[in-house]
Amino acid sequence: MIKQFIISAPSSNAGKTTITLGLLRLFKRKNSAIQPFKVGPDYIDPKFHELASGKIGVNLDLFMMPLNEINASINLYSKDGAINCIEGVMGLFDGANKDQGSTAELAKKLKTPVLLVIDAKAVAYSVAPLIQGFVNFDKNVEIMGVIFNRVGSERHYAMLKEACCDIGVSCFGFLSNLKNIEIPSRHLGLNIHEIEKFDGIIDQITDALEQTVNWNAILDASKEITAAVSDKKRKYDKTITFAVAKDEAFNFIYHQNITAMEDLGHVHFFSPIHDKEIPDCDFLYFSGGYPESYLKELSTNKSMLTSIKKFAENKGQIYAECGGMMYLGKAIISENGEVFKMVNYFNFESSIANKKLHLGYRTSKVNEHIFKGHEFHYSSLINDKETTIGATITNARGGDTTTKIYKKNKVMGSYVHHYFGTSQKLLQLINEINK
Repeated sequence: MIKQFIISAPSSNAGKTTITLGLLRLFKRKNSAIQPFKVGPDYIDPKFHELASGKIGVNLDLFMMPLNEINASINLYSKDGAINCIEGVMGLFDGANKDQGSTAELAKKLKTPVLLVIDAKAVAYSVAPLIQGFVNFDKNVEIMGVIFNRVGSERHYAMLKEACCDIGVSCFGFLSNLKNIEIPSRHLGLNIHEIEKFDGIIDQITDALEQTVNWNAILDASKEITAAVSDKKRKYDKTITFAVAKDEAFNFIYHQNITAMEDLGHVHFFSPIHDKEIPDCDFLYFSGGYPESYLKELSTNKSMLTSIKKFAENKGQIYAECGGMMYLGKAIISENGEVFKMVNYFNFESSIANKKLHLGYRTSKVNEHIFKGHEFHYSSLINDKETTIGATITNARGGDTTTKIYKKNKVMGSYVHHYFGTSQKLLQLINEINK
């Protein structure tokens, strides 16, 4: 049997990532096979999860994924595990439209209890009505209990625990108000290799939690599930060789997308920064990431740029999103206005010079196919003379957006990070690229 629970909070910045990382590392210390998951489209928290637990963090997102695909992901990635720890997104009931797609909605659909993280830095007995409100707001969301974050002293914790006793809510412990243990919440601008420097901080958090949290009680209150035996993979007539750009500059990838590629063929990873040319392949995939942090390295790797452009001009299949799409353009303009030449396939440039946030879920209707995804970037395209396809791209509430999908020959690109985490969805994407 596998134990499964969700970690959430009344709001962002309450400490749920801090508590999640500490518990992941704590369970790892106890030699428990822990599998982390992250609610929502976030790319950074799963990387912290992997650092803390040694296991790949996997996204679960009700906007982008139907429930059967979420259950399939849970079954696949936890098949050899003993504990599923699912970190929520934002506040418990915060969704794209009211509570739609929220951690609460996922908790109800998965019938999984929620461990609520409460920031107690500036509160004592007043936590009682706050917690009681979350317990009573939606009775279909099971609150298994609470952990308090940023507790000032044992006396402070005694008052908080007394409040929980008075309203009949389990209290599993606390994390002291430790100094210098901030886990960054800003997702853009954090160099991916900077994550490793937080390993020692995770150890500090874990050391503290081991003394002040009853982790056995958390497991006792968790849901027991049995991983279903997955169906045999469908056999396809053609085996596709995928080449995936993955390095410091390109690393925002939903792991299910890679699994879908593996279902259809073979996956090879390469680095646009360090390698001289692309590997032999049928299909190139450029994800988003931090190309703006490696403009000189990308621009000076001329053999790689030439290799990619030649592949594209010879009708090679390419899909590029966000930073990957920027890389395929003529140039990327840095924050201080310096121009760095790139692949020069798409007829536009992208600029970081005048930052403007573009953020939100996207639904892309391309002919008869619908692809779900998420957009999050500060750059903008300029001198845009590239061909677009007639896609309809709406936000989470069905409203119009200015987002475009570009296509030249068999190369497609967009600012949207699309989820295509099943072989069927990936084949639909390939079909559109080949039209």
